[in-house]
Amino acid sequence: MWLFYAFGSALFAGMTSILAKIGIKNTDSNLATALRTIVVLFFSWLMVFVVGSQHTIGTISAHSLIFLILSGGATGASWLCYFKALQLGNVNKVTPVDKSSTILTILFAFLFLNEIPTMWMALGIVLLAAGTYLMIQRKESEPSDTGSRSWLFYAALSAVFAALTSILGKIGIQGIESNLGTAIRTIVVLIMAWGIVLFQKKHRLIKEIDRQSWIFITLSGLATGLSWLCYYRALQEGKASLVVPIDKLSIVVAIAFSCIFLKEKLSRKSFAGLLLVVSGTLLMLF
Repeated sequence: MWLFYAFGSALFAGMTSILAKIGIKNTDSNLATALRTIVVLFFSWLMVFVVGSQHTIGTISAHSLIFLILSGGATGASWLCYFKALQLGNVNKVTPVDKSSTILTILFAFLFLNEIPTMWMALGIVLLAAGTYLMIQRKESEPSDTGSRSWLFYAALSAVFAALTSILGKIGIQGIESNLGTAIRTIVVLIMAWGIVLFQKKHRLIKEIDRQSWIFITLSGLATGLSWLCYYRALQEGKASLVVPIDKLSIVVAIAFSCIFLKEKLSRKSFAGLLLVVSGTLLMLF
């Protein structure tokens, strides 16, 4: 069943990128992240009570709790960087860089989880790296100033923290019902996100958020919640080095939606890069 949950995670993660991109168009990215997290928290704990796992909170070991907290912190950092990158750049460029966290995840899985990468994984990593490079290349019509590429810095940081999230989360949810583990992690993300918003005094901007932004921020939070529930259920039952590549297929969903709903054009070079990314991802599953 982990395969079913992994593909479900990819679908909802792809939807999250588009919904969030629209939601943060006229909203500060850190504030939008904090607001989205409220929706994710509510949805996560609702699922905990639906499956009845709230009664097992007292059985969580200190070891698991520590790694769940660390995973939540890494998730919060990844979110803040990712949505800042989305605000500055196009979905079809930000997403490939963020999804390249697959490479780091496989490396970390080898170092910390003793998951041995296969020859197919090595070849997949090469294709993934080459595809990502092609997809983020600047078009001739785009300005070459440094500011126009600032999204790349945040997208790269998002990838690093996303890789740490997967490994820390994999360790933290061992022996814990996956919905409960997700809910606990979300509390950490919420505290972190709102801490940054309050520190920057961005909470004052809430009254300036328009109705459309509220709707899409809320929908992106629901999509994120569904993606998380599927993802950590898959991580609990499958290997991180297999679950993560499937989850990263959300790039196909995100880019397809960006072309349809955001009218972002995909150049031939970017399309070739996308094919390499997908091919590399699929090779990792062998």
